[in-house]
Amino acid sequence: DIIRSRIKEYDIKCDYRPGGIFAAMNKKQLNGLAEQKRNWERYGNRNLKMLDAADIRREVGSDAYVGGLLDMQGGHVHPLNLALGEAAAIVRLGGKIYEQSAAVEIKYGEPNVVRTAKGQVRAKYLLIAGNAYLPQGLDNRVTAKSMPCGSQIVVTEPLTEKQARSLITNNYCVEDCNYLLDYYRLTADNRLLYGGGVVYGAREPDDIETLIRPKILKTFPQLKDVKIDYRWTGNFLLTMSRMPQFGRIEKNAYYMQGYSGHGVTCSHLAGKLISEMIRGDAERFDAFASLPHMPMLGGRTFSAPLTALGAVYYSLRDRFGI
Repeated sequence: DIIRSRIKEYDIKCDYRPGGIFAAMNKKQLNGLAEQKRNWERYGNRNLKMLDAADIRREVGSDAYVGGLLDMQGGHVHPLNLALGEAAAIVRLGGKIYEQSAAVEIKYGEPNVVRTAKGQVRAKYLLIAGNAYLPQGLDNRVTAKSMPCGSQIVVTEPLTEKQARSLITNNYCVEDCNYLLDYYRLTADNRLLYGGGVVYGAREPDDIETLIRPKILKTFPQLKDVKIDYRWTGNFLLTMSRMPQFGRIEKNAYYMQGYSGHGVTCSHLAGKLISEMIRGDAERFDAFASLPHMPMLGGRTFSAPLTALGAVYYSLRDRFGI
């Protein structure tokens, strides 16, 4: 809702489309989606519909799924264009954005002082929101309880309108329910954008296409002759609980991070909560800040290999539907 209101208020051109499908690959996952639907409906999301095997086959041109959950409260956007549109709105409203000016030191106080390579900023309130790109050593209290991870994306050459509609009939975004999930959508120019896989510790993979193309063909074998035009990787910040980490580190200094792959939506909620708190209403911020922030098993040194071992276990459970 926050994103939709920003798009409307500031006339942001970011290819917003409503509707997202959670796709179940086995009966256990489908039962989990039915439980998820009941929970969400308890808290007000009535825009949900369970999909059986025939329903999801009409929506997604793949034989990989036994059913799913359609969430019309969700949707998909071009996230870079959303960020650029919001940045332009900040500037129009009198805000200032300084790029290519990484923080190298923080001195907390009244005011806080953040030093960069060529200058410094004094701030009554300080919010640390570097997420997966926050460097080690800037404040280890913030970085100690999370782990940067990399996810890979490829984008195909443009498809014909007929090809595109045969893959995703109503232009919803789709993600499966596996522990290491795949996710995909159509772009505004009818390319298939497909992402998946996790590189724990955010190491740059040698060949992104080699990692992702087999996933595409497992979902859509009819695309075996389609070319890949673009490929990239980016980092998200994983937490032990998979819940975001909001908190206060000094009297007038705060942090928000650890969206665990859901940063586009959750960071918008985070911004709203921090603004409420600065204005004097901390109730919703405190609800998140009170969640326990568990350290990653093994710390920053050993968390990546240990998490990878755990992922193997859960991936096997997904494969066998247990």
